[in-house]
Amino acid sequence: LSYSTSSSSRASNLRVHFKNTRETAQAIKGMHIWKATKNVKAVTLKKQCVPFLRYNGGVGRCAQAKLWGWTQGRWLKKRTEFLLHMLKNAERNAELKGLAVDSLVIERTYRAHGRINPYRSSPCLEEKDLSKQKLMARE
Repeated sequence: LSYSTSSSSRASNLRVHFKNTRETAQAIKGMHIWKATKNVKAVTLKKQCVPFLRYNGGVGRCAQAKLWGWTQGRWLKKRTEFLLHMLKNAERNAELKGLAVDSLVIERTYRAHGRINPYRSSPCLEEKDLSKQKLMARE
């Protein structure tokens, strides 16, 4: 990622489960910033679910997961509220740099040290990188 054409947002020691964080981050990866924000708000209102693709043991089935081509999903209110704040922060950072916010795409979603501790706490570090959408030339 180029520093001049990208923006990022970071949060650490989040008191959310890392498996839920991973699934939510994968759901919005590659989306435009406005579409991801709309998607996250729909999850908090239970209009759309977060599909659980990898860590899906014990996750119930829901009809809204069919939009993603999957059967299992959840509505993660706490996780999506954190994510919405991160998206807003990344958008503000992009505005501060003078980037066109409408053309930003969520490029990378990092998640680290999400191990399960004996007291059932799983703090996460998460980073969102936004970059300009690259236009592909058709042949």
